[in-house]
This record gives sequence, structure tokens and C-alpha cells, in this order.
Amino acid sequence: MKNDFKKGFYFKTYEAPFQSPFDKLFTIFKELITHTSGDFDEAINWLRELDKEYKLTDENYTIEDFIEDLKKKGYIRDEVKDDGSSGLGITAKTERAIRQQALDQIFGNLKKSGSGNHKTKYAGSGDEHTGEFREYNFGDSLERISLTESLRNAQVNNGVESFMLTENDLIVEDAQYKAQMSTVLMIDISHSMILYGEDRITPAKKVAMALAELITTRYPKDTLDILVFGNDAWTIPIKDLPYLQVGPYHTNTVAGLQLAMDILRRKRNTNKQIFMITDGKPSCVRERDGSYYMNSNGLDEYIVDKCYTQAQQARKLHIPITTFMIARDPYLQRFVNQFTEANQGKAFYTGIKGLGEMIFEDYEANRKKRIK
Repeated sequence: MKNDFKKGFYFKTYEAPFQSPFDKLFTIFKELITHTSGDFDEAINWLRELDKEYKLTDENYTIEDFIEDLKKKGYIRDEVKDDGSSGLGITAKTERAIRQQALDQIFGNLKKSGSGNHKTKYAGSGDEHTGEFREYNFGDSLERISLTESLRNAQVNNGVESFMLTENDLIVEDAQYKAQMSTVLMIDISHSMILYGEDRITPAKKVAMALAELITTRYPKDTLDILVFGNDAWTIPIKDLPYLQVGPYHTNTVAGLQLAMDILRRKRNTNKQIFMITDGKPSCVRERDGSYYMNSNGLDEYIVDKCYTQAQQARKLHIPITTFMIARDPYLQRFVNQFTEANQGKAFYTGIKGLGEMIFEDYEANRKKRIK
């Protein structure tokens, strides 16, 4: 009996994967709690409004049922607010869930890229398999030889009956050398991060949370320190990222860079880098007497020169600075270009949507080098 096999594509109506009512609402809730900087009441109010418009719940599962499940599962708890009133707040379990969702949203969409430009001065045998194969080269470690692929190659080249395995038949599995990396992520929290009808701080928070989750789960030997800079600069723990808010601040880029370099000086890792997310010009420096010099009108030469000095200092310490500039004003881009030249680092001019992908691709590229 003759089998008639048909080749081609079969199309059918898309069926969304099953989600329980709780899981469906929880995905939305995690997004809202990030936008509200951890304010549970505001996030729930937004969720109720979305429910009215998009019919997210029904009589079998309501918003009240969802809140009760959040309590039972340990995602929220009773707490006393700053004004002394009682209410509900998110727990560390929710903070972890938010970081994981940010990682899935940003890193899950990245496409495989080519070899990176790792800064290490030392060659190595490679300690991460890439799943790709290449011809054997003199000096390759013997344990990298793939027996299966090499034997198959020998059979193709020399035949099965007179089997012979030569050096030309050898195939090795490619690998990448992983070096420990210390990274400081600087986040601009000046007032301009929420001006002009555009929320720029929430994407910055998402990137920081996703990067933190990536490093702690995939590269546990790497370090990530996060600092924010407005009139001054200070570090924040990863657990506080969901609650990060913009303040009525100017932009003291110098203070941020000084703190970042102080942090990295104490790290033992050879490979160090600074990522800086900003949307505005430097407009503030702190003088030795503790006073602040501020000027928001254009680029102040006194402030800008101090930024260039910090860029050069980082270069002397072999700390590259990668600037992710959200603003696209030509005069600001010229400043970033000169700042980058002083440091011999890199600069990306990006919108909000492409920010996460750029940072993750650059992080991966900086810490890996394909071993030939």
C-alpha cells in the first residue's frame, strides 16, 4: 500500500496556553507593582480598573479572591504604613517574582549573538559549551574532542571498510571562556526621568532587576552593585529596586562615577565595568565645602570638565564605562561622545524599548570570549 505523505504547513486557530485565574492576574499584578514602585493599594486600584475594562474576572473568581490567594501564597502581608495606618505590602517572595518576570521579558527575547569582546588578558581552555563544533586546531585540549562527530567525520572521509582516524577528522566542541565580572549599574533618578510625558524610570528599574536576577542565577561569581544618582549618589540593595522612585533632583554624574569607582576598587575581580543609564545632562556637582553647584541651562563647562576628568580616571583604572543615553538631543550626544572618547568606553543612544536588550547583549559580550 502506497503511503501518500503531504509536505507543507498546517494552520490552525491559535490556542493560548492554559492559565489559572490567579496566574493570569498575577502576571498583570507584577507589572503594575513595578510601575507603582511597590505601592500595593495603587496597583490593586489599577487592576480593578483594568478588570472593569477588559473583564479579567468573573463571579467565580474576583479581585477579592485574588487578594486572598496572594496572602495565602505569601506574596503580600499585613504591615503598618508610614502614617501609622494598617495595610498590605509585598513580601520578598514577590520581589523575587518581579525580578524573574523582568528577566523573562528582557533576556528571554534576546537572539543568539556572535563572539563577544571580553577584556581578559589571559587565554583559557573555555569552560562553557556553546553547542557548536569546529575543526581541531593545534593546541586544543583533548577533552574538547567530540568522539561522535570525529568518528562520523572519519567514516565520511575514509570510508567504513578501511576505517582510519586522522588529525584532519577531529572535531572539537567550541567553548567560551568565562571570566568573573564586577559591574556597577548607575541609574539616573533626576526629575527629568519622568518628565515630558514619558516614564523612563520604570524601564530602568526593570533592567536592573533583570540584570540582578541573571547574575545571581547564571553567573553567581559575578558581582553587581546598583547605585542611583541625583544631587548625590548612593547605593541601593537589589531588594529595594521595586520601590525606587524619581526625586526632585538635578543630575550629579560626577558623584555617581566617583562612588562607582570606589566600589570597583574594592573588588578582586580583574574585569570591571560601569553601566550608566541616563536621560539628561550633568547639571550638578558637590564642592569640597559641601555646597552644591547647579546649572540646568545647557551644558555647564565647569560641570562637564569634571565629568571628563572622571572618565579619564576610570580609564586609568582600566574600568570601561558604557553609557546608555535615552535622550537624543544633538548637544547631549556630542557630550556623551566626548565623554566616551575620554574613557575609551562605549555609548548607545537608545529609546526605552531597546534599553534592556542592549544592556544584556553588552553584558554578555563583555564577559565572554570565544576560544579559537
